[in-house]
Amino acid sequence: MAPDERDALIARAERWSSAEPDDDIRAELDQLIDAARNGDAAALGERFDGRLQFGTAGLRAAVAAGPMRMNRLVVRQAAAGLGRWLLDEAAAGRLPDAAQRGVVIAHDARRKSDLFALDTCRVLAAMGIRSMLHPGVQPTPVLAWSITGLDAAAGVVVTASHNPPADNGYKVFLASGSQIVSPVDEQISACIERFDPLTVELAPEDDRLIQRLDDSWREAYLAAIPNVRLRPEVSGVRVAYTAMHGVGGSTVEDAFVAAGFDPPVVVAEQHQPDGSFPTVAFPNPEEPGAMDLLLELAASADAAVAIANDPDADRLGAAIPLPDGSWRKLSGDEIGWLFADHILTNTADAADAGGRLVVTTLVSSSLLMRMAERHGVHGEETFTGFKWIGRIATERAEDGQRFVFGYEQALGYLVTDRPLDKDGISAAVLFAEITACAAADGKTLHDRLEQIAAEYGRYVTAERSVKMPPADGAAWVSSIESHPPAEVGGRAVVKAQTYPEANLVRLMLDGEVRLQIRPSGTEPKVKLYGEAVDLDPAGLQRLLDALNP
Repeated sequence: MAPDERDALIARAERWSSAEPDDDIRAELDQLIDAARNGDAAALGERFDGRLQFGTAGLRAAVAAGPMRMNRLVVRQAAAGLGRWLLDEAAAGRLPDAAQRGVVIAHDARRKSDLFALDTCRVLAAMGIRSMLHPGVQPTPVLAWSITGLDAAAGVVVTASHNPPADNGYKVFLASGSQIVSPVDEQISACIERFDPLTVELAPEDDRLIQRLDDSWREAYLAAIPNVRLRPEVSGVRVAYTAMHGVGGSTVEDAFVAAGFDPPVVVAEQHQPDGSFPTVAFPNPEEPGAMDLLLELAASADAAVAIANDPDADRLGAAIPLPDGSWRKLSGDEIGWLFADHILTNTADAADAGGRLVVTTLVSSSLLMRMAERHGVHGEETFTGFKWIGRIATERAEDGQRFVFGYEQALGYLVTDRPLDKDGISAAVLFAEITACAAADGKTLHDRLEQIAAEYGRYVTAERSVKMPPADGAAWVSSIESHPPAEVGGRAVVKAQTYPEANLVRLMLDGEVRLQIRPSGTEPKVKLYGEAVDLDPAGLQRLLDALNP
């Protein structure tokens, strides 16, 4: 870095430091500034190389100093951009009374989540927009559920979901209770650009436009939980559960009781919210080792099923006992198949037998579409990301279709029509019912999966990630799109389909094998997905491994 460039970088960082409200973040930044003065400006340059981009997942990054990390100045700028977008939409007549309807806000237990949430309220209040702040920490599904109940114009939850412990995030919901989709993300991002993060105006904490909610909306959410059950006459079974140091624990316990079940036995070490995540390096039920303590508890407690939420409780992981006494984690698709089998069997109604709707994503298993066809219901595939499932459910309701189930293979499930986002709490209750129904029939969930395989064929799935810079990953996927291979792993490619909106290429191979490739939207990698029927799982994995840049 040239001396003049370094001096300009240091000057910019010093201005940021003078505005930084938190002593710990300022101290960290000042250390980076000192290092830059002594010739090492790499780390400082990384923090100030642009700004953290606001997309359909909002913001997400490590909590640290600078515009490329999560901190109060970045959050204030994002809140101002959201407020500006709401006021612009109201002025255009697309979101009447947005300022009066306001924004409902909640947060998890991660580092600085409470400060990020309160700063959002203060920024919105300074812009004349009402804000409603949930008390304490709250699961994301409770926030999403309360948006429509409060008739809010939008919602915000401060969470990094299942990201590593150092991260935090900022997720925005629409008035429908679903996550924002394109082009709203681009519009809000453009509004964010209009604000200097160092000079965003703040209202006092006791401003009249900042309303502090009580627990009534959590209680209202719990009061609706019994409606999730489809076989309420069936008694419960023993369920082992972990909150994975997140904010879902007490709400899940109360949800089980509201649904007529005994509370689950819980992993005590992971039950209370703790943003440092002391027992898991990566608090995601999909990650190897993340559910180890849960599986130990499930085996010792003789549980019929083990379930896990991610830290903000919008995802659901599960494991089942096998005939030999061992335990096996289920894939996201396997959980989805069990939900679909139960829901489609128990929601048939002569009044709308052909009007039910199930939705999944392009990279999830195609078995759901076969199940939908067998049951005579509408089935749709949509883009990756649960926000698109919520959008399809909303649009098809206008055509008289009744949404009954949606899922994505990344452990996201929606088993009711509110909120229009993945909900790991209501899903946990219904999964407990599925287990109980199997037990009432003298079966296990392993038996249920075997029954599904006997009826539809044994679907197998596999995934692989190839790490590479985003530009290289996009170029690789583009090359496959423009020049599809003639064969993969010795199997002929019989069809190639592209889905530009999802940045996804689908290759159909001889023998009903499906391979899909897309760049990750959040990490420097390309994701590959495989699916086949009645093929050895190792053989499917070899086909994925044969796809190389």
